[in-house]
Amino acid sequence: MNLHFSIATTHLLSKKKQTITAMLGVTFGIGMFILMIGVITGVNGYLTESMLESTAHVRMFNDLASSNRKSIVEETLSSPHEIGTIQHQKPKNIKLSIHNGMQIVSDLKNNPNVLGVSPQVSSQVFYNYGPVQLNGQIAGVNITDEDRLFDVAGKIKDGRMESLLSAGNGLIMGAGLAKKLNAKVGDRVMITTPLGGSLTLKIVATFATGNGMVDNIKSYASLSTVQKILQRDPGYITTISVNLKNMNDAKLLAPELHAKYGVESEDWETANAVILQSFVIRNIMTYVVVITLLVVAGFGIYNIMSMTINDKMKDIAIMKATGFTARDIVLVFMLQAVIVGFGGASLGLVIGGALAYWVSTIPFDFGEFASMTHFPVNFDPMHYVFGLLFGIGSTCLAGFLPSRKAGKIDPVQIIRG
Repeated sequence: MNLHFSIATTHLLSKKKQTITAMLGVTFGIGMFILMIGVITGVNGYLTESMLESTAHVRMFNDLASSNRKSIVEETLSSPHEIGTIQHQKPKNIKLSIHNGMQIVSDLKNNPNVLGVSPQVSSQVFYNYGPVQLNGQIAGVNITDEDRLFDVAGKIKDGRMESLLSAGNGLIMGAGLAKKLNAKVGDRVMITTPLGGSLTLKIVATFATGNGMVDNIKSYASLSTVQKILQRDPGYITTISVNLKNMNDAKLLAPELHAKYGVESEDWETANAVILQSFVIRNIMTYVVVITLLVVAGFGIYNIMSMTINDKMKDIAIMKATGFTARDIVLVFMLQAVIVGFGGASLGLVIGGALAYWVSTIPFDFGEFASMTHFPVNFDPMHYVFGLLFGIGSTCLAGFLPSRKAGKIDPVQIIRG
């Protein structure tokens, strides 16, 4: 084996330019693979985390799309021979509240698969501050439960989340909404519902998620405060947010909760199906591009190995004349392919990792409400293992075909020719 290795290294060193070119082909392919897969999966991971920061694993609510075709006329007609005509039917007044909502919350907290539960009363409202009036959304919550699920405390920009527990009519307002109203912590804002209920609340804190769709319209108040604004009883609940110990169980658990409690239950994968599909497409495109780069590099290595074998015909003839078998010849050139593959792949991992680290340090200024300050890059060790194995494997495959051809060469014909 030492003799085979010595011959392989001698061949490589005798043609340094060819060897370096072959290695650089592998280096470029592996380096681009590490950079692209790290960036793409890093962005996907960041988007997934951002999505889950404001999305419950399972959301339970009453579906407004329920059928409202049945009317009181149909209920009062007792005979199939009677005919009733309905014109300009109006939509039913569907109740948004979840029947026995607090009992369901208590039951879910005892479920071994559940990590946390947060009951909520949400409503569209108008925010009135001086001459400014903006529409938005208010969510009545138990702030400690909401914090356990969505890390509200970590998103507070001004004030303290705990102030909502002590303030009778407190409000935690989205930073974008507060900026539009030109309001700050300590100011009082009048909240008005579409049905005419109103209440003046004091801003005790502001929060920013980095998502303008949330920060520009949403506020938190206590559960009892929103129930008071809506003139509802303490058992009035419109939404139950459920986080699981394993978020991947949500798709299986949601139908079970719907069947058990008779409440519409939507898992996070269904709610964000379009976004998740875009992640898959981006990953496929990334793998297609980098594998294409590696295949092209493999063809380059194949050509270089073929040229090396043509240049070493006399050496091959001498080796076979001195007792080297076809298997020995294949082993010599396969060792060359392994050396090129390992050297090129290792250098590619270093360069790709360095480029990925450099990209991760690039600052991005997305404004005061964005949670991302630097480009997200994923440094998954499995990507580096896959890159090393793929680099060695592709060069071995590229080197096997010409080396097998070299093993079949007749030394007599070479010496005569």
